[in-house]
Amino acid sequence: MEWERIRKRPEDCVGANLQDYQEYAGRFAWSQARALLDGLPNGGINIAFEAVDRHVLAGRGDKLALRWIGRDDQVRDFSYQALRAQTNRFANTLAARGVAKGDRVFSLLGRVPELYIAALGTLKNASVFSPLFSAFGPDPIKARMAIGNAKALVTSEAFYRRKIEPWRKELASLEHVFLTECSGSLPADTIDLSAALAQASDSFETIWTGPEDMALLHFTSGTTGRPKGVVHVHEAVVAHHITGRLALDLRSDDIFWCTADPGWVTGTSYGIISPLTNGATMIVDQAEFDAERWYRILQQQNVTVWYTAPTAIRMLMKVGTEIIRRFDLSRLRLMASVGEPLNPEAVAWSAAAFGKPFHDNWWQTETGGIMISNYRSMDVKPGSMGRPLPGVTAGIVERVEGGGLREITKPMAMGELALRPGWPSMMRGYLNEEERYRKCFVGGWYLTGDLAMRDDEGYYWFVGRADDVIKSAGHLIGPFEVESALMEHPAVAEAGVIGIPDPTAGEMVKAYVALKNGFESSEALRKELLGHARQRLGPAVAPKDIAFRQNLPKTRSGKIMRRLLKARELGLPEGDISTLESEER
Repeated sequence: MEWERIRKRPEDCVGANLQDYQEYAGRFAWSQARALLDGLPNGGINIAFEAVDRHVLAGRGDKLALRWIGRDDQVRDFSYQALRAQTNRFANTLAARGVAKGDRVFSLLGRVPELYIAALGTLKNASVFSPLFSAFGPDPIKARMAIGNAKALVTSEAFYRRKIEPWRKELASLEHVFLTECSGSLPADTIDLSAALAQASDSFETIWTGPEDMALLHFTSGTTGRPKGVVHVHEAVVAHHITGRLALDLRSDDIFWCTADPGWVTGTSYGIISPLTNGATMIVDQAEFDAERWYRILQQQNVTVWYTAPTAIRMLMKVGTEIIRRFDLSRLRLMASVGEPLNPEAVAWSAAAFGKPFHDNWWQTETGGIMISNYRSMDVKPGSMGRPLPGVTAGIVERVEGGGLREITKPMAMGELALRPGWPSMMRGYLNEEERYRKCFVGGWYLTGDLAMRDDEGYYWFVGRADDVIKSAGHLIGPFEVESALMEHPAVAEAGVIGIPDPTAGEMVKAYVALKNGFESSEALRKELLGHARQRLGPAVAPKDIAFRQNLPKTRSGKIMRRLLKARELGLPEGDISTLESEER
């Protein structure tokens, strides 16, 4: 079916930070966004100071900054003043042990208060914070800490004994290991973080950092090679702050819940920095996904802005809408999605289920912040990424003879999504891989590696990763389009689409499908899905084969790993699978 736009009513837009997109974008300048923050003397800027200290200095210290909800429903609250004190203690703990400006501090923790304290305390100390996903095994942890030249690590005793201790002596740079959840007898050469914080002063003057000083080191997996260390600087906070205001409509009276794990870039940029710089209250839930628990938290905590992932939304869809009626979610003002493109079916479902749609947006680890978004006051076109953030110039480009680029202006013509460099959260490099970094920039554009289209109203539409696009009988087929069509069938929970070699067409479209509860795989259902896709997409684009899987391989952040599907189909090397969530069963 064709999806109609979801039109915004005037009452939907009352009080929105971005009222008139065209007018605001036309007068926006990054210098205006920088002026919203306090900065440090002599042109300095520090992420942690903007996130915490400036609120306290302005008399807002009693405001609730972070509410942590444990798996057992235990609650720990931190005001901005309390968060300042604890992050000061951590900064003093680092400084007392010789961890200095530019040194790399890694975290390997679940969603616990110590992670947030460590992240902000590290930045106050002018050290570099690098989060690791807590479900990583020993090898991916070791690889990333070696690339990053880790000097300190914050982790739990259980994680340390299982994932770090066996190889710690192989990493000469790692001088300090701080442990949480300690038992009676500490492992050798480790420090009880709780005891260290208790002994440290809660007074600390943020170390001066300049706009281009390194602040964050995020890792993203290559398709075949080793992980890439993406470098971000303190100036990135300008983008974190303003994109939170514009794309997520954040303001100081909001109760904000970002469900992303802080081991990933979203969990740092929008799970820590952006809500705090905007003076909001953050909700942090330690537990894993459970639909009833999530709806209960939304109701009990009076959440106003909710930022989650397409995988979670599809899981909520599987549970159905009946459960929603048991909860009062009337305080929700904006729901947004991140991590991978949000299928049109999910947008339409959310509009019907909640009375408002999820607003998709697009960005990458490399961009550091949201670049394209559906805004609260703007009509939503299900399946679209939205329009570029004010201050961000996007385009659709193609390579031309001689190695240059040509911008494509024809509406809905496919090409590579590109951005003009210059926004504050743009990566400043891949750590120790200058040539790899330079290849991202051609002809005055940053090349994202994503294929997309732009319609005649300036909305952008995701097609797929450039290396995912299927070339069949002269047609360029985006896997996302095929996956979205399959998801419209009531039996389909998730779909992953790849191209496999075909002697006649070059490549043939093959789909892997996970079914919703209550449906079972069968030859009859396979034929029904093939017919459904053929009717929706036409014979040139529809899959020629469908295979059923109980689960599709996904990254820990929820993206379906098409390249892994293809590698297994063709018997090719699987490459870096350190971010794989679970094996197919």
